[in-house]
Amino acid sequence: MEFRVLGPVSAWRDGGEVPLDGAKQRTVLAVLLLARGRIVSDTRLCQLLWDENPPATFAAQLYNYVSRLRKYLGDEVEIVRQWSGYLLRTGDSRLDIDEFERLAGLGRDALRSGRHEEAARDLHEALALWSGATLSNVTDYLIEAESPRMAEVRMAVLEDRITADLMLGRQAGLVAELSDLVAAQPLHEQLRSHLMTALLRCDRQADALAVYHQGRRVLADELGADPGPALAEAYQTVLAGPGMPDVAVAPRAGPGWRDVRPAMLPPGTQDFCGREQELRALAGLLAETSPSAPQRTLLTGMAGVGKSALALRAAHLCSSEFPDGQLYADLGGTRGNATDPGDVLGWFLRSLGNAEEAIPRRLDERECLYRSQLAGRRVLVVLDNSANYPQVRPLLPGDPSCRVILTCRGRLSELPGVTRVEVGILDPAQALELFATIVGLPRVAAEPGAAHRIVQLCGRLSIGIRVAAARLIARPHWSLRYLAQRLADERFRLNELRLGTLDVRARIEGSYQELEVESQVALRRLALLNTADFPIGAAARVLGVRPRVGEEVAESLVDARLLEIAGSDGGRRQRHRFHDLVRVFAREKADPVDHRVVTARSALSA
Repeated sequence: MEFRVLGPVSAWRDGGEVPLDGAKQRTVLAVLLLARGRIVSDTRLCQLLWDENPPATFAAQLYNYVSRLRKYLGDEVEIVRQWSGYLLRTGDSRLDIDEFERLAGLGRDALRSGRHEEAARDLHEALALWSGATLSNVTDYLIEAESPRMAEVRMAVLEDRITADLMLGRQAGLVAELSDLVAAQPLHEQLRSHLMTALLRCDRQADALAVYHQGRRVLADELGADPGPALAEAYQTVLAGPGMPDVAVAPRAGPGWRDVRPAMLPPGTQDFCGREQELRALAGLLAETSPSAPQRTLLTGMAGVGKSALALRAAHLCSSEFPDGQLYADLGGTRGNATDPGDVLGWFLRSLGNAEEAIPRRLDERECLYRSQLAGRRVLVVLDNSANYPQVRPLLPGDPSCRVILTCRGRLSELPGVTRVEVGILDPAQALELFATIVGLPRVAAEPGAAHRIVQLCGRLSIGIRVAAARLIARPHWSLRYLAQRLADERFRLNELRLGTLDVRARIEGSYQELEVESQVALRRLALLNTADFPIGAAARVLGVRPRVGEEVAESLVDARLLEIAGSDGGRRQRHRFHDLVRVFAREKADPVDHRVVTARSALSA
């Protein structure tokens, strides 16, 4: 049997499509397939089928969908009922997304090792498995939940395929495709840099420059940001003319990096405010030259609190302390699509002057070469959005003269020899200063009370304040008081805190999706408690599990930065609380079952 989710959801047997009943039944099948053998709770299925308005008979309907799926799919697969949920065992069946990931992995390996023909073939085959709009025949709720992530995965493979095609000199056939892609995603800098490279190689230097300047204006207008490293490097290559064709194909820079001191830090935030204490601490750690001084500093905190901005601010302020250069990589750990450390080592080794053919294929060999080349140098390495210790371990320099700044939502407890800096929400004065810096002092001075109200409704969270300020810039006819009124309604607050790629809900969603099912359920139910804080035992009671299990679930929420410690005696007598925006998010996620459970156990709020 064959299953397809890279397009309309369908099941196939012996070359013929298996008839399924409709969008809701296909939704159940798609959710179970995408879970890859993990349990999907009834609550999650209910949410993706009916969102916040399930019918009174939802349990019976869900049972009916599963029962009919078992009948249609036959004995080749098994749908198992476990712990208030279902899991799908596909046996020997084929799933198109598994084949896509296999081919994409082969293509990436070939690309890293310089086998461009093989890479292009595998990556073209992987992308050919996508047939039309992803998940096009399921409920809107599943499309909203899964399509953005799947689109990001496809885009990453598409970028690699374009890189392989450019390496093979296929630029003439890429110009039209890349023009359409850039028109559809004008903020995507890597696609724009690829288009510039293709145009340059087609002897269209003026068109390539026009593409750059258009992108620079879009970034400034939409995000208030300057072009990043990929686009800036492509621009320099275009200015140099067609004589250096490989430089703009990031990250495969080859000879273009020779005799260049790496300075890979992206532009810092121009309107950075506050954090004086943290900056002083970071500057002291980075400036210390003693071999016995701490080499690694981890900035940790909840999603959207401003860890990356702080890391880049400190790195730029102290860049002169590192005469041998600065290396930077966004490790993608907060997007659910963590970057392979072997790829990052490839980028770093190229930036250190290694030609493509001199870079080893194996991860351990790249790691040894990287550390050998940093020996005797004073280099700053910034590892942004780290996912976990296995990802960052190969990227850590061995020389005590080098320094590392890492950012991560978690505490990376396995990482040895690290100084941890907790990055919290802004204090009231810093939050108001950031808001005023972006919006402008005259507007804040005209409505100081409304300005204070807005930053409080944003939970003094850096990204929330930035989005609110950006909305006021985009709508100069709005008063601050009017925006404060719109934010005051919890039902729509996260809708208001979304503009372009700045999206508070999406940042919190990333942390939520990494949780186990039990932790997701606990988060939703704890958010419904009408109390400012609650004891650690509340998690066990809303889940109906043993106290020890409930404590572990609560600790997992603290580790994910979705709960805060309100008080502790150093043991089990802990109290927890929510950040305001996390509470709003979790209440949005709550379904009728969650509401009924919490209502029935209202005594838990004590």
